[in-house]
Amino acid sequence: MYNAFFGFSQNPFNMSPDPAFLFRSAQHEEALANLIYGVQSRKGFIVLSGEVGTGKTTMLECLRDFLSAQQVAYASLFNSRLTVGQFFELLAYDLDLRCNRLSKTEVLLSLNAMLLERAGAGRTTVLIVDEAHNLEWDVLEEIRLLGNLENRRGKLLQIVLAGQQELDRKMEAPEFRQLKQRISLRCTLRGFDLADSVAYINSRMARAGLRDQTVFPRELMEEIHVRTQGIPRLINAVCDNLLLTSFAMETRTATVDMLDEVSADLHLDYPGQRRVQADLDFPERITHPSRIPTRRD
Repeated sequence: MYNAFFGFSQNPFNMSPDPAFLFRSAQHEEALANLIYGVQSRKGFIVLSGEVGTGKTTMLECLRDFLSAQQVAYASLFNSRLTVGQFFELLAYDLDLRCNRLSKTEVLLSLNAMLLERAGAGRTTVLIVDEAHNLEWDVLEEIRLLGNLENRRGKLLQIVLAGQQELDRKMEAPEFRQLKQRISLRCTLRGFDLADSVAYINSRMARAGLRDQTVFPRELMEEIHVRTQGIPRLINAVCDNLLLTSFAMETRTATVDMLDEVSADLHLDYPGQRRVQADLDFPERITHPSRIPTRRD
């Protein structure tokens, strides 16, 4: 809606995990390098965890692009609310196994044969599971057992588990100790610091066609960082709404007042919010301090 008004070639703050807009912060570079290294080196289990909205799915999209470019076969499960039977059925479909996909036994036999054949030809096979923190114990146990498939050169199936921080806590439970011991690489994503938040906003604006942008002044970007706590997904949501508000008001510069409105609309919870909300609820505290309601009132 606002692209032509600002001169964008595309939406700079789309919520979808588009690798074309990947901001290569130090932590994201490290996470992607670990994922690729773990797969290429046949490390077996790799875990990618992080707070909601920190870019885990984007990392997985980048990994899938890499695997496709290298012609590496992979299965990618994006819905982790699965029974054991559904898990093996989806695994068979994604890897195009020629067997009765409703039979766990046949899927395992066909999978083992395929992995041995590919490993013999020096090729790698990968299983990617997103939202892994939602996996039930029995499904996680089946995935752990798949990690036992190996030959003298290493693991036959490289398994990437990505999920929220609950995944890390789940791994600490006694019943998951066998799986925890098999994890060879761990990557963790956190919210941006201030410098990365500012660079992230500028990079997305530039990627959409607006270099040296002036829509978001430095002071406003610093406040956006505070209110979003550096979470990329929240930054996208806030900036997208700010651009829409600016477009509606026919101005090419966003303001803190607009940010206040957007923050309220998105129900953002950020440091200092209670003080601001109190001032909005009781404006007489500012103009008429003596009229502050007392406990007796």
